[in-house]
Amino acid sequence: MTAGTGAPEGPDELYGRLKEFEGRAAATAGTGKDPVNEPMIRHWCEAMGDTNPAYSGPDAVAPPTMLQAWTMGGLSGHTDRSAAYEELFGLLDGAGYTSVVATDCEQEYLRPLRPGDRITFDAVIESVSERKTTKLGTGYFVTTRMDVRADGEPAGTHRFRILKYTPAAAKRKARGGGRNLRPRPVINRDNAGFWQGVAEHRLLIQRCTGCGTLRFPWLPGCNACGCQEWDTVEASGEGTVFSHVVMHHPPFPAFAADGAGGPYAVALIELAEGVRMVANVIGVPYDKVRPGMPVRLEFLRTDPELELPVFRGGEG
Repeated sequence: MTAGTGAPEGPDELYGRLKEFEGRAAATAGTGKDPVNEPMIRHWCEAMGDTNPAYSGPDAVAPPTMLQAWTMGGLSGHTDRSAAYEELFGLLDGAGYTSVVATDCEQEYLRPLRPGDRITFDAVIESVSERKTTKLGTGYFVTTRMDVRADGEPAGTHRFRILKYTPAAAKRKARGGGRNLRPRPVINRDNAGFWQGVAEHRLLIQRCTGCGTLRFPWLPGCNACGCQEWDTVEASGEGTVFSHVVMHHPPFPAFAADGAGGPYAVALIELAEGVRMVANVIGVPYDKVRPGMPVRLEFLRTDPELELPVFRGGEG
């Protein structure tokens, strides 16, 4: 989310009011709805394709990247958000910055989490950026820091950054000659090589040079052995649908070839190489997509500035 984040011209009277929220509590004495437990660890590992033996057995620990999972409120949400947090977002909404997108997170791990650990946490509004203009629109980056404890001991820190913005839909449509454009992918130093491969019509998978494990999505280090050295292999393009969802709402014309904006199928594709990735399934009606359906990689140019890997469904 770094491209095009310059400050727009003109005075920003709102920024001074937003800065007053820095350092104020976002949540106090929060409590995880469940203790660290084996079923959630197993589900996480299955979804991520993580077979590290440290996450199973009598001495299992939770994957470190699950740190935030133990603090989440689920569909019913949390009731411990502070008045300051609600006031900050109400102020942004009232000023017209009603859209939101998560941009990145940073985590620090202080001790392993084990089944039975009770999770508590506090959160603070750490920073609010100056007004920025991105390809999505103009708004403010808000960063919250959550300090997580396990049975009262510091366990880790989770920083979560979002952009509250006013969409630049009109500008994107104008650049596309009157057509609606898809949102831009976030390209950073960890995944730039993947998108360079896409530009060359190559689907590249990372391979750890320490243990040979393939991984996707791209990560700075191996989740099997911890090695930070890697190279790439090119996917054959063959795969099957592992699972899928059908998006019905909101209707967004850029996601449908006929301009209707949906419904359309989004699938978790299991590649022949054994890793999985999320992509659109094309070439078959959305209600005909099924687990196990064979698919073949294609590259779809959605507009003059964007080309994406997609998978064409087939019978078989």
